[in-house]
Amino acid sequence: MGRLKSRDLWRMALRSLFLQATFNYERQQGLGWAWALQPALERLYSDPAEVCERLAEHTAYFNTQPTLASLALGAVAALEEGRAAGEGPDAAAVTRIKGVLGSSLAALGDRLFWFTLRPFAALLGVLVALGGSWLGAVALWVCYNIFHLGVRFLGVGWGYRVGTAVLDLAQRRRFERLTGTISLLGTMLTGVTTAWLLVPGGQPRPLVFQAVFVAGLGLGLVAAARPRPSPTEWALGVGALCVAAAWFR
Repeated sequence: MGRLKSRDLWRMALRSLFLQATFNYERQQGLGWAWALQPALERLYSDPAEVCERLAEHTAYFNTQPTLASLALGAVAALEEGRAAGEGPDAAAVTRIKGVLGSSLAALGDRLFWFTLRPFAALLGVLVALGGSWLGAVALWVCYNIFHLGVRFLGVGWGYRVGTAVLDLAQRRRFERLTGTISLLGTMLTGVTTAWLLVPGGQPRPLVFQAVFVAGLGLGLVAAARPRPSPTEWALGVGALCVAAAWFR
């Protein structure tokens, strides 16, 4: 039917927000992936039966870091465009490329978003909240979502323009530099937040408070080394630390 249009890419980006809405242990993000790719397939194929066939292919197993999935969506949409014109790879090759993109983006995205950006945004929010402002939660939300939603909405177009080169050496180095920069800034925020908690206004906290704080911080660092601490474990740990800190304040 023709090339993809900007509105098709935007529709895919919007649908990518629901990538994990049908997450399951058999296909994981597969159903959400096919639904997000559907606007591109409907643009590229005029025969409804062919659209259904391509959708069925894309409901197979797929899993990656949800935010960076937008890059894979754009790249695979470009492959499907070539395939519809009779110039692209066959179904088996598209499946292989999709799998490689998914695993590679998962490795980059987990480090960037889960282990670097999310703690950095949380520290920024805590630091603002320590000043007595309710804007701490807003600062956390804005800091994280500037990156998260930016990649979600712009990543599809980026992946579509560059295709499978979205993960070439130059792009990987950009991701690595960004991760390193945010990690460095997060380390600095950790030091500032720790100093603020231990010596507020230049007056040191009681020794018991300092001991409880250091113990809680140490346990948190040990827990953070695990690949996926559950939200429940984090909530219980932070809650217990706050109760203990308030008790010995």
